[in-house]
Amino acid sequence: MELRVLHYFLAVTREQSISGAAEALHLSQPTLSRQLRDMEEELGKQLFVRSNRKITLTEEGMLLRKRAEEILDLVSRTKDEISLSDEVVDGDIHIGAGESEGIRFLVKAAKALQEEYPQVRFHNVSSDRVTVLEDLDKGLLDFGILFGEIDTSKYECLRVPYTERFGVLMRRDDPLAQKETITPEDLADKPLIVSRQPLGDGFLPHPLEEQQVAATYNLLFNGSIMVEEGMGYAICFDHIINISGDSPLCFRPLEGQPDIEMHVVWKKYQLFTKAGQKFLEKLREMA
Repeated sequence: MELRVLHYFLAVTREQSISGAAEALHLSQPTLSRQLRDMEEELGKQLFVRSNRKITLTEEGMLLRKRAEEILDLVSRTKDEISLSDEVVDGDIHIGAGESEGIRFLVKAAKALQEEYPQVRFHNVSSDRVTVLEDLDKGLLDFGILFGEIDTSKYECLRVPYTERFGVLMRRDDPLAQKETITPEDLADKPLIVSRQPLGDGFLPHPLEEQQVAATYNLLFNGSIMVEEGMGYAICFDHIINISGDSPLCFRPLEGQPDIEMHVVWKKYQLFTKAGQKFLEKLREMA
């Protein structure tokens, strides 16, 4: 499958019509139609549902769209990295990180590097642990920021001088808000709202791991809306949601929790660009 045809395929998914995509690509409609039919024959799958009004994707077509976007993004990044001058530290660094006050360490290191090499650009993607690891494995990220245990058979990591501890985000008018700290027993039979990975990572006390979960969140802002609307109690890190002033929410630490270490993570045997290598050196210097 040629990269050129992947571009054609994405153009059709964007325009939702053969004619619109052909015009955007400066191709004849029969030529584009033939290229798409050849792609479907090569894959042995129908990718489009064609109608008089617009083209929609089959399940296989939606999967190909996701993979095509990833492939073409990697190709573009690779070209940029190879074309960089040997004399200049330039380029893009892609980082995935969960929501945490600990991101300040990363930002300080990025700012320090840009003071030396102003042509280095940073791209931060706010993601949870699951997505960060997936994108690291796919090569879409250079670095990830993770809490808890790291699979050192797959990843290199750098311990960062920052720790977190779980607590409970709840409504300010909740009776438990009168307590300074919350115990697992306080949450017995309470509906919990958790990130989609901590219960499986062994972060939480055993009683909470066996408790029924009312809802999960990817990033905490949506979880805080669930709390505000009375769906339950969010288990999360502090300093992510603004609970000052007139906020209807408050945060209380969760008793019995060990400090959770923070790491910068990258794939084993990763070949960094010059900018990526300089950033890693800066992280090690500041850690």
